[in-house]
Parts: sequence; structure tokens; C-alpha cells
Amino acid sequence: MNTFKDVIGQQHIISHLKNAINQKTVSHAYIINGEKSSGKEFIADIFAMTVQCEKGEDEPCLICKSCKQAAGKNQPDIKTLVHEKPNTISVNDVREQIVDDVIIKPYSSEKKVYIVNEAELMTVQAQNALLKTLEEPPSYAVIILLTSNITALLDTIISRCIVLNMRPVEDKIVRKYLMEEVKIPDYQADVCVAFARGNIGKAKSLASSEEFTNIKNETLRVLKYIQDMDVNQLMDSVRRLTEYKISIDDILDLMMIFYRDVMLFKATRETGDLVFKEEIPDIMRKASISSYEGIEIIIESINKAKQRLKANVNFELVIELMLLSIKEN
Repeated sequence: MNTFKDVIGQQHIISHLKNAINQKTVSHAYIINGEKSSGKEFIADIFAMTVQCEKGEDEPCLICKSCKQAAGKNQPDIKTLVHEKPNTISVNDVREQIVDDVIIKPYSSEKKVYIVNEAELMTVQAQNALLKTLEEPPSYAVIILLTSNITALLDTIISRCIVLNMRPVEDKIVRKYLMEEVKIPDYQADVCVAFARGNIGKAKSLASSEEFTNIKNETLRVLKYIQDMDVNQLMDSVRRLTEYKISIDDILDLMMIFYRDVMLFKATRETGDLVFKEEIPDIMRKASISSYEGIEIIIESINKAKQRLKANVNFELVIELMLLSIKEN
């Protein structure tokens, strides 16, 4: 069982929620907006447990009946919306699990808390159904919408909620957490920190993922030996990488981090701030054979590839152009 003390970073959100509990001004509706794996669900669960805790303080006591039920996911007045379709929350889901249910008073608590994960999946009809409840909520209702894309929500929904935006956690805090709690060495923590960009959940997932280590090693192998491989071999390597459960965007991020290391070493001749510290000999070699302009062109070509893929340009064409640019520079 966890309390707010277990949340890494996000003190602006924790302070707001604690003040609301202490001052008995808990809102009827919240939106917690942030990247996937950034900890939205974790915070929402602790907040719901605290709101329902029989001690009535700003941290859950973890020992009362309500806290134990919440920890076991069977507190009758904390409800998490479930939806059968993987990429859609339908109007029926919202009506049956929130709109029709919220008119029934709490079973054992003062509040009734509803958590909607991936709220951006709500159809327009589902949002409009929820809007009626948000406009005239029962005094005991607390609805928490968790989203990684707040722009997918109607303005009328947003205007009736308190919006709490997740912020990136400082790199030094993420690094310390990974080394002390996940027990990984510093050089591995540096890669996870650079890649996760302040997303503590993503950093933790990467740190404990054997698959990510394989992807990182295979991506770096391509970059290290790119001069000795023809385009067909390079494309085959990229295709193999995309068979892993990781997006091409993440693979391109790994490439970007590597070439930023090359640029940093070329500029400073220092290795202390490099991310891929275990690749120092290859970073030094790349820096010695590449010009500043060439490295900048490579980094720009990776950025262009990311933008083109988001615009749904042909995958093979985009990757081939990028790899040729890297190979030439």
C-alpha cells in the first residue's frame, strides 16, 4: 500500500490535493493530464484512498477498513471505469458506470469516487453524457479523469474540472531513484534517464526491461557499423528492431542521444556528461571522423524522420533517407 510520500516528484499536484482534503474543498471533478506511465493512476488511487480514509487526514492511514479495501481494489465507493472496446470509451460505458450509478448514494463513505483512465478515449457522445453529471453533480461525487491528451476532451468538460498537469521529474531525482530503488548501475541509469525525459514510470520500466537493453544494443550496433553496411542490410536491421514492443519514435530517440553524445565529446573532449558511457571508444571514433556540420545534419535528419513518420509518410522511404544521410555524414 502506498501514500503520497511514495510519489516521486509532482509536489505541485500533491500539495493541491492535500490542501483540498485538509480544507474540505475537494472538487467534484479533476483532470490529471500527463504522459503515459508518468504516474497519473498512482496519484489518483492514493487520492481516492485518502478521500475515503476513515481517519480523515491528508495521507491514507493504510489500516482502516476503507484503506484496506481500497488497496485490495474492492472499496465499494471507489469505482474505476472499465470498457470492453480497447480504444473507445462508449456512451454506454459512461452512462452505466457513472451517470446512472452516481445517483445512488455512497455505500459506506462520505464520498463516491470515479476514476476514468485514458479519458481521451471517450467518444463525443460519452463526453456529452458525462457533461450532464459534471454540470449538476451530487455533493458526494468526485470524478477523476486521467488523460495523456487533454486536447481530445471537450472544452465544456475541461472548464468544469480542476486541471492538474504532470511535470517532468528532474533527471537527478530519477537517476537517484533508479540507482537506489531499482538497483541498476550508474551508466544504465543515465541511459534510462535520458530516454525517459522526466517520466518516472517509463524510466523504471526501461531499467527493468531486458528487451530495452537488447533494442539499445542493436540500435547502437547499426550506428557503429553503418559505414560497413549497405542500405538493404540497414533496412533489415531497422525492421528487426520494430518487431520489438517499442515504437520507431523510441528507436530514433536512441539514435538522437548517441549523436548528441558524439557532438558533446567533439566539442568538449570530456566524457563525464555523456549518456552512453559504455560506448566511449566508439563515440570518440565517430567524433574524430565526423565534422560538426556532419553531426548536425545527422541529428536534423533524425528529427525530420520523426516528423515525417508522424505525418504518415511512407515508413521505408523515410527510414532509408535518414540512414543514407547518417551514412554520408
